[in-house]
Amino acid sequence: MQGNRRIRLFLWAAAIAIFSLGSSEAVRSQEAPNAPAGEPALDLKSLAMVVQQLQSQVQTLNSQVSDLRSAQQQAAREGQELRAELRRTREQLAARGGDTYAPYAVTAAQPSAVAATAPTATLGGVGPTAATPGQSGALDERVAKLEDDEELLNDKITEQSQTKVESGSKYRVRFSGIILLNTEVTRGAVDNLDFPQVATAPVTPGTSGAFSGSLRQSQLGVEAFGPDIAGAHTSANIKFDFGGGFPNTPNGTAFGIVRLRTGTIRLDWENTSIVAGQDNIFFAPLVPTTLTALDTPALSYTGNLWSWTPQVRIEHRVALSDRSRLVMQAGILDSLTGDTPSLNGYRNPTVGEQSGQPAYAVHVSWNRKMFDRELVIGFGGNYGRQNWGFGRNVDGWVATTDLTVPLGAYFDLTGEFYRGRAVGGLGGGIGQSILLSGLIADSTTAIHGLDSLGGWAQLKFKPKTNFEINLAYGQDDPFASELRRFPASAYYYGSSLSRNLSPFVNFIYRVRSDVLFSVEYRRLQTYSLDNNPYNANQTGISIGYLF
Repeated sequence: MQGNRRIRLFLWAAAIAIFSLGSSEAVRSQEAPNAPAGEPALDLKSLAMVVQQLQSQVQTLNSQVSDLRSAQQQAAREGQELRAELRRTREQLAARGGDTYAPYAVTAAQPSAVAATAPTATLGGVGPTAATPGQSGALDERVAKLEDDEELLNDKITEQSQTKVESGSKYRVRFSGIILLNTEVTRGAVDNLDFPQVATAPVTPGTSGAFSGSLRQSQLGVEAFGPDIAGAHTSANIKFDFGGGFPNTPNGTAFGIVRLRTGTIRLDWENTSIVAGQDNIFFAPLVPTTLTALDTPALSYTGNLWSWTPQVRIEHRVALSDRSRLVMQAGILDSLTGDTPSLNGYRNPTVGEQSGQPAYAVHVSWNRKMFDRELVIGFGGNYGRQNWGFGRNVDGWVATTDLTVPLGAYFDLTGEFYRGRAVGGLGGGIGQSILLSGLIADSTTAIHGLDSLGGWAQLKFKPKTNFEINLAYGQDDPFASELRRFPASAYYYGSSLSRNLSPFVNFIYRVRSDVLFSVEYRRLQTYSLDNNPYNANQTGISIGYLF
């Protein structure tokens, strides 16, 4: 209707213009009787050409309006068909007593889900015959995907309307993190109630356990995106938590101190990246999935190597085919060895830094697409020299293997394994690095690196996009034969630990894209040399909010 009205207005304007031109020509011919006889004829001819052009344009406009009207009617019909198909699908699901939960929104890293909602195709592939008995499972997935897409679009609209973080520069800055409440019931004694690593002897005789709650494992992060330099995209990030200890004040256990975790500066080219800052040890890249151990990664000191270490590394990616690639990393790291800093705030060199050289690390992984995820097999290594004074040097080294294997549509197997010497600073050897023949302050005491091996594995079952079950097991084994030959080591560490193992199982449910709920059970079993083990059990409930 609006198109017809515009055409009528256009024709009236053209008629008025022609009438005005004709009138002005008639007046001009009356006012100039001595003008040459051929000029009015020429003016009339030009007017006729203008009218023809106007008629041609009107016909073109009519054609375009007709096309637009047809496209609008087609889009309306398709929308009605989509609504009818969705209604039929829901009715069929209700008749079969099907699952009616609404899964959480798809993350921004999955833009293909939005493209699937284009009005020129059936929404999510659901058609009138999708609810046949032989296709009930596929139908559930398609309906869940429809609701995922709808919620994603709503989240995108909300995201665009929110106030963004302001930066001191013109470049974009993103503030993110998690507010995490952990509550635990612990039976037995552990080294750290909030995120235990080993089971210990009871501190207070006659006690059987404890109930605790904490927000210490909440995290804050800031990420900045800068200009391109020499063809590389630049970015930086920094992360904090509240695991830095407690203030000396009443109820100080509830007032965790802010602690620096990681912070990096990145230069990313198409196939090469340079990373400088404090980051995880890249030669042991995997971490078990849990919400109860974020301040210290899960299964640390039970086979999972970890540290946040200042480093500079380079990464290069080589495409082997359209489905596989090779990733090579190499770098130097500050040689941290687990030393406890002095309480006066002054920084003294660690035994690794006293060697006068950094630690060196490499990692190579092969990646291949499988079940819409990645199969990854990686190998890594690290070497760092330690100087314990009086010319006593220890060569610390570790070799690692990591793997991620998709097992069908719903299962994933991940794990890491290591063999090393003097790797207590990386969580290996249950935190024990060296063996002593006497007192460490005695210059005649011999010092040797403690050999150890360990690892962990996790099986993930994820039947839905917002729910998963994780079963994991980790174990660390310092060589007991070496511990027996050097009994003086027990005085340095307080005891000689010969084995530490821990299984856990957790259920993680994502209520929405930003709300997490988890229940976890974990058991710790720690063996001191030639003694019965200490046991502890912990059951925890976690509630997290992502932002």
